[in-house]
Formats: sequence, structure tokens, C-alpha cells
Amino acid sequence: MSAIGIVCEFNPFHNGHKYLIDSVKNEGDGVICVMSGNFVQRCEPAVAEKRLRAKQALLCGADLVLELPVAYCLSGAQTFAGAGVGLLDSLGTVDTLAFGSECGDISKLTNLALALEKDGVQNGISELLKTGVTYAFARQKAVESVCSNELASVLRSPNDILAVEYIGALRRLNSEIKPKAVPRTGAGHDENEPCGSFAGASFIREKFKNSESVEEYMPRSSYEILTQAVNSGLAPSQYQKLDIAVLSFLRMADGESFRDTPDVSEGIENRILNAAKDARTLAQVFENAKTKRYTHSRIRRIVLCAFLGIKRSDTASGAPYIRVIGFNEKGKEILRNARKTAKLPIVMRSSDILNLGEEAKRCFALECRATDIYNLTLPVIRPCGTDMTDNLALV
Repeated sequence: MSAIGIVCEFNPFHNGHKYLIDSVKNEGDGVICVMSGNFVQRCEPAVAEKRLRAKQALLCGADLVLELPVAYCLSGAQTFAGAGVGLLDSLGTVDTLAFGSECGDISKLTNLALALEKDGVQNGISELLKTGVTYAFARQKAVESVCSNELASVLRSPNDILAVEYIGALRRLNSEIKPKAVPRTGAGHDENEPCGSFAGASFIREKFKNSESVEEYMPRSSYEILTQAVNSGLAPSQYQKLDIAVLSFLRMADGESFRDTPDVSEGIENRILNAAKDARTLAQVFENAKTKRYTHSRIRRIVLCAFLGIKRSDTASGAPYIRVIGFNEKGKEILRNARKTAKLPIVMRSSDILNLGEEAKRCFALECRATDIYNLTLPVIRPCGTDMTDNLALV
């Protein structure tokens, strides 16, 4: 069996996601998605709970949905991509990794991944960071020193940045999985305007949270699930509901509380704590703490990781298990084959964790904690423990 793998968030599942799956579905024996859980890389709660988003995907072409552990969801592009690729590689059933790309040119993307491996580029990034610029700017300039400006400019596009990281992760793993770039169609990732029936996830979320219609930008089945979730009080999530809890945490914290938090260096934690002293909202903390060097996204990542108790060690060695969120009949067959080839234990139910090691138990405990917190952001607050009791998404 040779399946197609996709690393994704589906926040929410829209027409662009279906286009990606449809573009590759006939090239393998099934589509396996490694999906962010209840918190996403933007360092905020997903618009809808992970099993609902998994069901959206399964009804629109995916066959098996696996969960990317929360510590990796709340990481930078390299760690996020590396963990997703690692999970797909560990299954032993995936031979192609598909991803959306603004440039759509696998040769360019591979050349950029190779450039980032060069010692001169890495040293250049380190030296530029000392001048106070952002990592993204330092990387861009360092790559320009060994590539043409035209090639380096590809690193300005969000999906291409992830694409380069996916290819780099495959190389580090010496994986036999082949990368496949699918040119994006319609609106870009963070564009504020739709293009026909295609719109970026940010645009759709904003309209959805403002109770505006998003039906034309989503497959019918995906839209119906989202509508049912709204009617049941299960969507949309609201990060603002956590403001008082996170602000309370920040006001009680000290520098030591951030010592082992990912992305913390050079006293950035003190800047965050000082910003929290006068802030009335989390948005004010993020805005007041950011600088030219310390980006908004990095500040958000640090704050949420610290609040959830995520440590650097939690992303040190890759996901410790393969957790299944949902599947269809073809996905069941993929799982049956994967049990013979997988390099990691496959987790179907919470009781499966009991037989695993301490690293796996810690990873699962973080997931349960994140879900308990996520449940507070929903229109109808859910109790603790739902990550251990909610059913798999089955189609």
C-alpha cells in the first residue's frame, strides 16, 4: 500500500483544502492527514474541535486523520513540519507527501531546502540575528548570499516556507517519501479577499466568527458540520474567553516560570511579564511585548506554551505515538497495514497510553490539558476529560 500524506490544520476545512486532496487522491491508495488538534500554529484555539474538523476532511476525500501533538502544533515552522513529516514517515505506508505551494515548483523548493543546510547560511542567520532582525528576515538575507534573489524570494510565501521545511525534514529523516508541490489556486493563505469560491482560512474564520455566511467557500458537507457545531454550541471558539485566565497566570509568573519554555531567550520573558502588568487583554500583551525582532507570532507562542506547561523537552525527539482521530473504510484498511509497518505505537483509545512509556504519557497528558482549556473557549463550555471520552470521527 502506498498512500498520500498531508500535514494540515483544516481550520476550518474549505474549498482550497478539497482542491489539494482532489489533486492527489488518485495517485495513491488513500489520503492520510496529520492534523493539528485543538490549538493551531497561529497559537490560538482552532475554530472547531479536532474531531469535527477530522470529520469534515473525511467527508471531503481524506481516508485517515492522525493528530499532531499540541507541543508541535504550537511550534515554529521547522518543528511543526518536522513532526508532521516524522509521523507520516513512521507509518511505513506513505510514499508521497503533498502540500500546497505558491510557487508550485518542487525544484526551487528543493534547492532552497539544500541552501538552508549549508553551514555558511546557518552562520549567516546567526550573525544577522545578533543585529536584532527577525529570524525570517535573517534567513531570507542569508539564503540570498548563496542563491539568486528571485529564488530566495520564495521564502516570503507562507506555504512555500512550510514546503521548504517539509522537504528539509524528509532529507533529515533520509525518508523514501517523495515531496509533491500542488500549486495553490484562488486566494492566498492570509489574503483578505476571496477569489471566486476560494478564500483563505483567515478570511473564512473572520467572517464565520462575525456570523457572516461562509457557505460558498466550503464544501457542502464541511459547511453543514460547521453549522451543526454552531447550533450545538461547539463552535466557534473564542480565544478572548481565556484572557483573564492567561493574564492571571502572567501576573503571578516570574522569569523562572518561563525558563524551559520553547522560544525563550535573551530575556524575552521579562518583556512579556512587564507587558502583562498594564495589559487588560491578551491582545494588549502581544502588542506591547512585540518588537522588530520579537514578532507577534513568537510572543503568542511563548505565552500559550508557558500557560499550557509545554517545555522545550516536549519537542526534542518527535511524536512518541501515532494517535488516530478518525477514518473511513479505506482508512481502516490503511491502519490494518500500518500495524505491520509502523515504527511507533498506534493509539486508538486513551487506554492504549497505559502500556506506553513516560514520554508518551506526558505527551498525552499535555493533549488532555490542552483540550480541557480549549473547552473553556466554546460557546457552551464543556467539562474536563473529553479528550479521553469523545468518540473517533468515523465516516
